[in-house]
Formats: sequence, structure tokens, C-alpha cells
Amino acid sequence: MKRLRVAIAYNSYEEAQHEAASSDSSSGHHLRLMIRRMARTLRGLGHDVVIIHLAGDLSKLQRKLKRLRPHVIFNQYDDVVHGALYEMRFAAFIRMLGYPITGSPALALGLSRDKYMALSLMKGAGIPIPSDTTLLERVSAVDGHKWHFPLIVHPGQEHAGIGMGRDSVVHTKKALRDQVRQVIGSYKQPALVQGFLPGREFNVGILGGRKLRVMPLAEVDYTRLPQGIPPIMSYAAKWVETSVEFKRTRVICPARVEPSLAALISDTAARAFRVIGGWGYGRVDVRLDEDGLPRVLEVNCNPCLDKGIGLARSAERAGISYPELLQAVIRAAFEGPPYDMHLPIFSTKPDAAPRRRRTRRQPVKRPV
Repeated sequence: MKRLRVAIAYNSYEEAQHEAASSDSSSGHHLRLMIRRMARTLRGLGHDVVIIHLAGDLSKLQRKLKRLRPHVIFNQYDDVVHGALYEMRFAAFIRMLGYPITGSPALALGLSRDKYMALSLMKGAGIPIPSDTTLLERVSAVDGHKWHFPLIVHPGQEHAGIGMGRDSVVHTKKALRDQVRQVIGSYKQPALVQGFLPGREFNVGILGGRKLRVMPLAEVDYTRLPQGIPPIMSYAAKWVETSVEFKRTRVICPARVEPSLAALISDTAARAFRVIGGWGYGRVDVRLDEDGLPRVLEVNCNPCLDKGIGLARSAERAGISYPELLQAVIRAAFEGPPYDMHLPIFSTKPDAAPRRRRTRRQPVKRPV
């Protein structure tokens, strides 16, 4: 790949820094460290890199991009306000300006945050999802359904484990009402209710544009959690390094799985990613039901790209170094997504960069 001018854009809205504790690895401090690591890695590949921090004023961003004239925007914009859906708006804005952008397009980002809509699409496409998947906008709506306990309750428009805690798995209708009330009251959004799946949980990393490559499976191991703490990827388990959940939850990669089951999980995850419209890179969370069959929990279109964890860890197990991973993400930005017409509202005209090609979706490449 030729030398490029890459603009890494991320959300620096101050609320994220005010709310996060020092032990919280989702804090603004940790985010900035990750962005700097990414910038150093891309510079090591020979690219010119500038970091753009956004705090709400897109008109300033437009002027800055016009001055910098980057070949591609490396999208690391992440919502930090509960219920905000600006990730999709930011991606749409960048495409309206005419710049290629890494990761998934605006519609896919919106769908991955509107969990019920995404799950409904997957169900319609024949992809298995948890039973009892229901969106509740009022506490009184609990009485309008026949439930099969245990259930899990979480905010319908959040990600990164936000709103998931020790009370999220419920076993009675009273506990269900209480948790729905808590979600609606605290996060100002509907509550998503699903049947709680008893089986093993897997994170499935995906890389590529026209040709998807599924990374070696990673299993979330909850076996060391004490009784009374549900085996779920809660906010504490993801981010709070001092919590019991964080200390007692580990990820095993590559997962020890029978080849036939691994192939089924990989195929299910890849189909889910395509149904949502994911592109470039992603992660699909899958859990086994009582029959040992995979069901999709959610599709994360632009997951964390930090070195040594998550997708980067799975890619490393597949023989893909961290610099190669970031390079592949950029390459996919110039490929497509398919049928994404290049119709900028404003003229940008950066220097020549790799051409975007009209692409058609190709068969998924799975690990051997």
C-alpha cells in the first residue's frame, strides 16, 4: 500500500473523562493511550498520521479536514453519552464530505446500536437469536408477555457492557419489573429482554471487506466467578480492573472447540455480520443454547482495536500482526462497502489515493 495521509478521529467529549474512575479501562485516559498506539503503528508503516479529537463541533472538523486533505479517516468515534446514536451520524457525515472511512457504514453502525432492530433482522434472515427477545418501553408491558425464566435485561441502545451488572439476570417477574424499571429510569431508553442462555460464550472476530476472514474463536471463561455473580460480560467484567468480575473472568484464545462446532459458530457469526451490513472489521458475540447450538447475542461493527486484546488478540492467533491488522482495516475502507455510491455533498479532492472499486459480496473465508 502506498503512503497515505491518515486522520484518526475519536470522541473526546469531556463527559467520558468526568464519569470514569482511574480503575476503569474504558476511561478517556485509556482511550487516548490506545489512539497514540495506533498512530505510532501506522507511522511505522510509513503513513502520515494526524489525530483529530472531536468534542461536538462538526463544522470545525469539516474545515480541518479540508486543510489536512487526508486520504482516509480512521474511525474511532465512540458515543459516550447514554442513548446517544452519533456513531452512525459521524460516519454518514464523513461520507457526505467524500472521504473513505474505516469500518462499517452508517446504517450498520446504527443497527448494531439498536439491538432489537438488529436482532429482528437477523431472526428474519434465519440466524438464531435468544428466545423471548422483546423490547419493553414501559414497566407495565412486562405483564403482557408469557416469560420463560431465567431472563437477561439490558439497555436496548447501549454497548460495551453498559447497563449490565449483577442484577441483570432475573428469575422472577418481580425482579424483571425491577430491572426494566431500572434500565428505563437510568438510561432513558427501552429495556431489551432475552432468554438467558446457559451455554459457553464466544467472541468471533471478523476482518475484511469483499472477502471476510473469521479469526480463531475466543471463549469467555466464567468458571472462576463466585456463586451469586452471573456469568455475563458485564460492564465490570469488561472494564473495571479492581472488580471481582474483571479479575475472575478470562478469555481463552484460541478456544478449545470441536471443529464442527467451530465451523458452525464461524459461519453463523459471518452471516450475522453481513446481514447487519458490517464492513472492514467486527466482532460477533455468540452463546450456546441448552441444545449446544450457537445463538447470536449481538454484532459489534467497530469493536475495540487496541493491541493485545479483543480482535487484535484473535488476529495475532491467526498470524496477523498488529500493524498488518490496521493495514487490512485501511485496505477495506478503499474497497467498499458494496453499492456505496461516492456522492460527496462538498468537494474535498485529496491527492490521489487507492481507488475504491465497485464490489460484490464474496463467500466467507473461514479458518482451516
